[in-house]
Formats: sequence, C-alpha cells, structure tokens
Amino acid sequence: MTAKKITIFPAKRVLTLDPGRPSAPAVAVMDGRVLSTGSIESMKPWLDRHEYEVDDSLRDKVIMPGFIDPHTHFAMSSGYLGVPYLGPIDSPGPCGTNPGHPTRESVMAELRALDARLPAGKTLVAWGFDPAIQGGHLHRDELDGVVGERPVFIISLAPHYLYANSAALSTTDVTDDSAVHGIGRYPDGRLNGQFIEFAAHKAAVGRSAADLVADTGEQGLRDMAALAVRSGVTTTAELLFGLTDPEHEWRIHDAAFNDPATPVRMALVSYEMTLHDNHGDKAAQHLAELHERNSETLFFHGVKFLADGSFPAMSLRVRFPGYLDLSNGVRNDVPWEQLHERMLPFWQAGIPIHCHANGDESIDAALDALSKLQDIRPRFDHRFTLEHYCISTPDQARRVKALGAQASVNCYFVHYRSHVHSHEGYGPDRSEAVGRLGSLEREGVTFALHSDFALVAVPMHPLTAAWVAVNRLGADGETVLAPGERIGVDRALRAITVDAAHILGMERTVGSLEPGKFADFAILEEDPYEVHPTELRDIPIWGTARSGVLHQA
Repeated sequence: MTAKKITIFPAKRVLTLDPGRPSAPAVAVMDGRVLSTGSIESMKPWLDRHEYEVDDSLRDKVIMPGFIDPHTHFAMSSGYLGVPYLGPIDSPGPCGTNPGHPTRESVMAELRALDARLPAGKTLVAWGFDPAIQGGHLHRDELDGVVGERPVFIISLAPHYLYANSAALSTTDVTDDSAVHGIGRYPDGRLNGQFIEFAAHKAAVGRSAADLVADTGEQGLRDMAALAVRSGVTTTAELLFGLTDPEHEWRIHDAAFNDPATPVRMALVSYEMTLHDNHGDKAAQHLAELHERNSETLFFHGVKFLADGSFPAMSLRVRFPGYLDLSNGVRNDVPWEQLHERMLPFWQAGIPIHCHANGDESIDAALDALSKLQDIRPRFDHRFTLEHYCISTPDQARRVKALGAQASVNCYFVHYRSHVHSHEGYGPDRSEAVGRLGSLEREGVTFALHSDFALVAVPMHPLTAAWVAVNRLGADGETVLAPGERIGVDRALRAITVDAAHILGMERTVGSLEPGKFADFAILEEDPYEVHPTELRDIPIWGTARSGVLHQA
C-alpha cells in the first residue's frame, strides 16, 4: 500500500463532540481525515507504523469540529451586498461598511440622493428595507412622491417583499386585473406596488427579485467563503439553489467549491418551484440525477418548499389572533392543501424535504403535509426538516417528534428582533418565545441553529447563535426572554456541529472529530466549555481547517 503521512496537531484542548472521547490533547490527520484523537503516546500504534510530523502551530488553540451553518444564501447575498443599501443598521459591503438608515426619513433621503446620482433612464434598485424598524411597508404612492419618473424597485432586507413605484410597475406585465398570489393592492383594488413572495416577484421581474441585482458569480461565492472562515464555518448549505438559473448557479458553485483552495463545503438544497416549472412531474427524477455531480466539497442534498413568508419582513402566517393589527401574513407559492401532493414524488424517491415555515399556522400546514405523507407511505429517518421554526408552540414540538421530523432554527431573532416585534407585528408573547429550543429539547427533537445569512439582519456566526440559545438575552443584554426555552452549552454546541451535520445528512463525514471524518476544524482562542456562558460569542476565532489544511481568518 502507498505510504501515508500523518500530521499531528497538539492543542490546548481538542473538543471532539464525541461523547465517548469528548476531549484530547491532540488530533492526528491522515489524507484529509481524522485518524485519531488523544495524546501522542496513545497514537503510537499508528506512529510506529507510518511517517508522521507534528505541527505545533495550534498548540495554544482550542480545536473543535468545524462549525456548520445549515441554512445560508451565499450567491444571492453576495449580489445584494453590491447594490445600494437601505437597511437600518450598518452592514458589510464590497468596499467596507454600508452605513445604516435608522429612520424612514433617512431612507427617503437616500433614495433622493441615489436618484440624483444615477444617469437618466437607469432603474434604481436597492436592498435592505426593514418595515418593522423603518415605519411599515413601502407602497407605490409614497415612492412616487420621492422618485417619480425613474423606475424604482426596493427589495426588503429579508427579500420576501419587493416594492415598486409607478414607473417600475409600468415596466412589468402586471395589471389591475392580475390574479397572481402575493400582488398587493390598495383597498380600492389599485396596485399598491407590493409584491409578496416569489410567485409575485416572478410576475413582476421575470423570475425573482434576485434577478434585479448584478450576478457576482464565482468571486462572490469565494468572498462569502472568506467570511465563513472568520466565523469558524467549514460547511454550509444553499437553501434556495436554482432560484433563478440552475445551470448557471451550478457552474459558479462548481468553480468555487470544487476548488481545493476554497475552505468551505457546500450542500445544495434545490428550490422546488423551479424544479416544478422546468421539469413538471419529472422534477424528483431530475433532482435525483443531479446527485451524480456530487463531490466531497459540493453536493446536492434535498428539496426546498416554502409554506409562508418572513419573520422580519412580517409576512409569516400565525394562528389566532393574527398580527397586532389583526391581519395575517401570506402562504407561499404552493397552496397548503397541495403541499403533500407536491412533496410526494420527493418523499417516494427518498429525497430529504426541507420546508420553510416561520409561523405557527404555517408549521401546522407543514406538519399536516408530513402527516399525509406518512399515511401514504410510512418512513423512518426521513429527515423532513422544518426551516426557521420561529413562532411555534410546545404542542407543535411534540408533534414534530411524533412525526419524526427535525428543525433547523433561526434563534438569533431572540436577541436581534424580539424587542422590535413585541411592538411591530406579533406582540410580546410570541416575539419573546421565538425559537423554542427548550421545547424541542424536552421532546427529544434533533435541531440545528442557522443564520439565513445574509438575508436577515443577523451575523453568520455560530458562536453567537449558541450564545443566544444558551442565554436568550434581549437587545438590552440583560432581560432573559422565555427562560424555559434556554438550552445548555453542550446542546448548543451540538446544534452548530454534529446535530447540524445530521440536518444535512452528513453525520458520517463532518460534525465531530472521530476517525474517518473529514479533518474540518473551527480553531478558537478559548474553550467554550470553560468561559462563562454569557461570553460564548466573544471567543476569538483564529480560523478553520478543511481536510486538515489550515486557513487563518
């Protein structure tokens, strides 16, 4: 057999996330995979037989399994970061930091300034408007009063809303008679310039709001991967693959993530609506065939459905009594009564189903669909995943368990949005209890933590997600929100490593430091088990390793 060289990384501590061997003073790597964890003495059965070297560069660091963020949007986000920004808080941009616009008045002032700078005839496209913080949803007449002659399209921070002025509406095929779901109207029936969710976006601009921004291509994906290293992330998942142009999206992902120099693995979860539009009743078969393209660093995983809208954009669906104004959000593209029928071909093909469901009413709809699928063809270990799982109830956690589902939860909102939505949208009861991880834990449900980066105003920073999950501190940094929904440090760390791997069907290859798994590391300056739980998010991150190759942040 060909001789293999071993590299040993001694560390201040190696945290394996393997409960049988939870920590060690060193980790040994061979051929890009974990060979052993332990002391150099305990590794002697290997070292006596194979050539080895000791790399002391991490001797004063803490090595963990590489963090996994199982729900991001790198391609779309990199495009949005390159257009004029209207959000309320400072945000990263291609040339540094884009300043925030905290008030509606400052948004309007920025629109006027952009209008003055752009050449005549050019459409103004901006991103980042946050209706909960910046005074409610924009509408056509208001935008006409600010920019009257130039077409204006504004994409909300969570891009579930698209706003247009009259000049922009005139560039679309939408009329007062259009009956597409999600097209907004004034009480008199006139178009109000709001396009809610993807079917309406498609009617307005051809495919999606993402088509309005420049495609940053392969380089945009590489830039996002560099951000991931700074957060300790070594694996992530694109949860809306194929939204605009599947083959083009494949080409840029292939170029970026099958390059050994790229430090991140990428799972691709395909958007069902595009599959349905392009392949009809052959959609599941087509997706299964795409798995032939899989590699160790880029791979198709499952299919994505959407049951409702957005938590921050206030378009999700909730049970009684609805929103504070007694209205409600919207379902998404597939009518709920048809969800199980559209899911069935993927279910029968054994393709994992991920269903975006933010509000408790839409979680009911997703679980109803799963229940019908189980009636038609019972399955074990099917990995049906509820994505976001923001506003939920304890009874739903029990039902998630009973149906064998799992959850990928955005818990960042506890700290970053609860204070806003206590007064805008949902009221304090639901806003403070967003992300009920404690209920999921008590029912024995597998769950992970994700960021949805960069489509909501939270960082891609798994240690911050863990900090939120453990402490549940509000925006004031002091008030504990829904204390019974807190979880412990170990469970929070599992939710960004080994349990997140399970969400993506990768538990045999990543998520813990066990022999045979990829040598993907998050490399920290301090031990998250040793610091005070309120300091988890402050732990400095040195960088990462992918397959044993170090990448300093």
